Amino acid sequence: RHRAMRNWGVLGGAAAALAAGIYVLWGPITGRKRRRRGLVPGLLNLGNTCFMNSLLQGLSSCPSFIRWLEEFTAQYRTEQEKPREHQYLSVTLLQLLRALSCQEVTEDDVLDASCLLEVLRMNRWQISSFEEQDAHELFHVLTSSLEDERDRQPRVTHLFDVHSLEQPEITQKQISCRTRGSLPPVSNHWKSQHPFHGRLTSNMVCKHCEHQSPVRFDTFDSLSLSIPAAVWGRPMTLDHCLHHFISSESVKDVVCDNCTKIQAEGILNGQSIENQRTTFVKQLKLGKLPQCLCIHLQRLSWSNQGTPLKRHEHVQFNEFLVMDIYKYRVPGPKSSQEQLSRKNSEETTPGTQDGRAGKPSDAEQPAGTKPLLMNGASSSSSSSSSFLMSPGTFPLAAFPECRAPLYLYRLMAVVVHHGDMHSGHFVTFRRAPGARSTQWLWISDESVRRASLHEVLAASAYLLFYERVHGRARPQS
Repeated sequence: RHRAMRNWGVLGGAAAALAAGIYVLWGPITGRKRRRRGLVPGLLNLGNTCFMNSLLQGLSSCPSFIRWLEEFTAQYRTEQEKPREHQYLSVTLLQLLRALSCQEVTEDDVLDASCLLEVLRMNRWQISSFEEQDAHELFHVLTSSLEDERDRQPRVTHLFDVHSLEQPEITQKQISCRTRGSLPPVSNHWKSQHPFHGRLTSNMVCKHCEHQSPVRFDTFDSLSLSIPAAVWGRPMTLDHCLHHFISSESVKDVVCDNCTKIQAEGILNGQSIENQRTTFVKQLKLGKLPQCLCIHLQRLSWSNQGTPLKRHEHVQFNEFLVMDIYKYRVPGPKSSQEQLSRKNSEETTPGTQDGRAGKPSDAEQPAGTKPLLMNGASSSSSSSSSFLMSPGTFPLAAFPECRAPLYLYRLMAVVVHHGDMHSGHFVTFRRAPGARSTQWLWISDESVRRASLHEVLAASAYLLFYERVHGRARPQS
């Protein structure tokens, strides 16, 4: 009996030692399971790379952007392109965002995003991991580099590309070409713009003759909003910043062709006519709203001595954002019923043609070496777009005929900068993965924890990521 007790003691000691080893090497198993469920991986700080980590967490909370990257990289999945996959920014970015959105199974609670820096350096971007950079500037670097990558791809299949011609899809197109006698349609794979792509309209009207100049279009991938001067006793809201962005301004000493023409009609032939210069009223509006909306709040200001300062005031924003009143409409002498029917036909789904009065011109991308030189912190109306509401409610009564808005956006992530103009730290509030997720997370590089919506809305936002809610359905909080 004594020997049996001793054997049981030896076995018990061995089991205790084994359990202690497992605990030291892997930690408490129940704790790891509880941590992985509902949370996302963090990102390793490689040396002042919190600007990149915070942006990646924000982008990974936008499902439309990830879906677009999956369609964008479909051509790279052939055997011919696999050895070169690491050279493409789109492939590297997709792998990181899928891991951060828990779409790919990973055993690591902390990921390494150095691969993104390497592929950006291959694209001639000089980004140092030892200097503080700006998250908004990096956002422009990523979108412009994706556009460059798209433009470098061949638009049609080369005749000597035997592998592509042997694909069933290509073979079917060649058959239809022979039977119908027309060229196969060019795939819109590389034509599609990323979900952050939108267009601004610039409208100018002469104050003297009320003649409207042709509408100009400019592209954007984020709305950079200045914060207007605060009014005592009145909180600053995102709505104030948006109205300030589209507010009209007077432009003096502009040649008006219509005023010149009117004057010429009243003067005898043979006399010289001087160009009539008048004052124009200029106003910006949104000609095309993107599927994913990135809003940048400019917190850079300058003192009287010319030194840069950071604006720390809180700008109120909400979980849902309505952008209908900022949308450009083509003016015309049509009845309200005709305008309503046309609006419904044009705006049933996002990405359809919006009312356009001219042909937009694409912005040119600069070539050569592209340095990233930014610090850690960058650079009243009767109607309202963003509404103060408690979670789970939405003020549909604010719209006529109880119709929900067309351009309704849902908050997906908030990037916050702590510190001043010379140093600081970026963190991210993001929505947990899931189509109907109401859980929010706070992420600071490797650290990930749960957060409440109240904590998110109280944050001093630097970047806001919204995603459009399809259709006229009532939003669910």
